[in-house]
Amino acid sequence: MSLGPSPPNRRRVLLSWGCEIAERLFRRVSFSSRTSVAALTFFTLTLCGLPTFAQENVLRVLAWPGYADNDVVKKFESRFNARVQVTFVDSDEALSDKMHAGGKPPFDVLAANTAEIHRYTLENLLTPLDLDELPNTQRQLPRFRALSSINGLTANGKIYAIPFTYSSMGLIYDRKQIPIAPRSMKELWNPRYRGKVLDFNSAQHNFSFAALALGYPHPFQLTDAQMREIARKLVELRRNLLTYYTVPEEATAYFIQHKAALMFGNYGTQQLALLRKAGADVGYVIPEEGALAWLDCWAMTQSATNRPLALAWINYMLEPDVSALLTQRQGLANTLVPPPEASGDSAHLIWIQPVENIKERESLWSRIVSGDRPERFR
Repeated sequence: MSLGPSPPNRRRVLLSWGCEIAERLFRRVSFSSRTSVAALTFFTLTLCGLPTFAQENVLRVLAWPGYADNDVVKKFESRFNARVQVTFVDSDEALSDKMHAGGKPPFDVLAANTAEIHRYTLENLLTPLDLDELPNTQRQLPRFRALSSINGLTANGKIYAIPFTYSSMGLIYDRKQIPIAPRSMKELWNPRYRGKVLDFNSAQHNFSFAALALGYPHPFQLTDAQMREIARKLVELRRNLLTYYTVPEEATAYFIQHKAALMFGNYGTQQLALLRKAGADVGYVIPEEGALAWLDCWAMTQSATNRPLALAWINYMLEPDVSALLTQRQGLANTLVPPPEASGDSAHLIWIQPVENIKERESLWSRIVSGDRPERFR
């Protein structure tokens, strides 16, 4: 049942009526009365100009699911008398497409991992941050305040991003089908799990984790020969795949409904928490080769239209109540308190870095997921 226009639409309708009334009155008023004309002109400009003024305090946010929940956004809007427009992405490739849409990024702030932050800094898409305007950074754990020691966050003595959340990218397994935790990433290729493996749909991370499985020492800087060897290995993995996934909720549904046995957990502990909340009996392990790990950070773009509001958002994200929601709802570690045991914080983690050739990885990945045969990658 329709209850009439939504609040924003209702506001536009009322403004339209007001402007129409003002226009009619303006045509009828006696121009001999200068006071009447001035008053009516003020009324018309004030009323009909409201949409322009109202739209000035808008914040455009680019983020991952779970980083800007509705209640978190509404609280910020109320406190700062602003309107927040959130765009969610489900892969680094999608994030990059959004950031490169048009001449300048159509966003004010974004959440991205350190490798992407480094890339966008080099491309002059980000603007430096002033820590004096971000007092909540003082609440962060010491290692996250040591920004110069974190690759990708600083350049030429300037700070371009603030750590927000992180996770390892380990293996998630069904305890009933796999009673003993898998030790190696190579278990993804075990014929025993034919049709029972879930993989994340991403060129960059698949080539890097497969490089670990093959024992390559530099998973982010691969030679042409290594790239093609990995491509063949990823084609072989297709035999075991149930499907590829993009977001954690999708992976949870596939895992439970289709009784998957093993999954490359791109979202790490976030996926683990979702699966356990859904009743799945799953385990999480960092394989002996180590696991990729990401650190997502907040940054401000060069095209930010309201920089004080953008900085207020980043600072707001570091409030204890807001950061705690990452752990409570998403199972992710935050940068204010020590991580939960399941995060694998002390395990062998390989923090993701910029890769040698993004376009080449994406080109090969497109051929892999579309069904090219191994011999085509020579």
